[in-house]
Amino acid sequence: MTLLDQTGPNPGASAGKGKTEAGMDFVKKVQRYIPGPLIGLILVSVVFSVLSPYFLTTRNLFNVFSQMSEIGIMAAGAALVIIIGGIDLSVGAVLAVSLMLNAWLYRDFGVPFVISTLAGLALGAFVGLVNGILSTYGRIQPFVATLATMSACSGLALFITNGSPVTGFPEWFSEITSARFFGLPLEFVILVVVYLIVAYWLYFRPSGRALYAIGGNEEVARLSGINTRRAKVMVYVTAGFLAALAGLIVGSRLDAAHPTAGVNDLLSVIAVVVIGGASLSGGSGGMMGTFIGLMIIGVLRNGMALINVSPNLQPVVIGVAIIIAVMLDRRAATR
Repeated sequence: MTLLDQTGPNPGASAGKGKTEAGMDFVKKVQRYIPGPLIGLILVSVVFSVLSPYFLTTRNLFNVFSQMSEIGIMAAGAALVIIIGGIDLSVGAVLAVSLMLNAWLYRDFGVPFVISTLAGLALGAFVGLVNGILSTYGRIQPFVATLATMSACSGLALFITNGSPVTGFPEWFSEITSARFFGLPLEFVILVVVYLIVAYWLYFRPSGRALYAIGGNEEVARLSGINTRRAKVMVYVTAGFLAALAGLIVGSRLDAAHPTAGVNDLLSVIAVVVIGGASLSGGSGGMMGTFIGLMIIGVLRNGMALINVSPNLQPVVIGVAIIIAVMLDRRAATR
């Protein structure tokens, strides 16, 4: 064997390298046309469908949709806040205090339920207005401002009825979460309608498109003629209103108003938005990704319950999912 034979090109190695490069190109094409969160949702669904024969049943899938409806509605508002580069820690507390105000006015003061419901929604929007004013005109960091309102709303929800739940809602109200619309849970239909409205605003209205400019570079957006302060306040008001709307879903499902309802949902709300592809630095995200993130969290919670994972370990899994999503977001930003 000559030296040339020993050091010449290896056809097998070249073919193997070509196959590897072709495989990498295929993966890149898949990532380009199929969102990463959607791939994650498919993988998680496949895993739980193998581990549990009850996962892919129609009844169980409806349970996933129903159980995540209030978190999804709050996540729609939280996604808007994160797109502009902010954060809202008060959504769970706003859900609780708006629901308690609604029930308190109806039970103790005899206010017609429709009016008390409107009062609860108005309170949610008002808390959002306070968050927006503090973080824009008050120049307080959104984390600090919404942390303060979260504490205030949690305390007020407990103070209204001395920490006692309120029961006795109208019968038609409790039927909202048990009714079906073309075979789908009505609360899931409400969730989809909310996402469609917010998506239309984000993608097809100038004021919605401006949110991405604000999140990308607020100073450049301001110099371009966008009223950044007004837009940011409007986003926080929307987030507060949607949190109060989510409170109505919780109240209908429980047929009661609890002062701590929604307080423990903050982690799930943030996880939904982050896993859905929104960047915590602002300027990116959307309703499609947020909806997929919602389904991922819903599938994780439902699947872990089906395979008897301890409820104490479920937040650990969600926390790991958040870390992975943030790391992937950083890698994408670096590229």
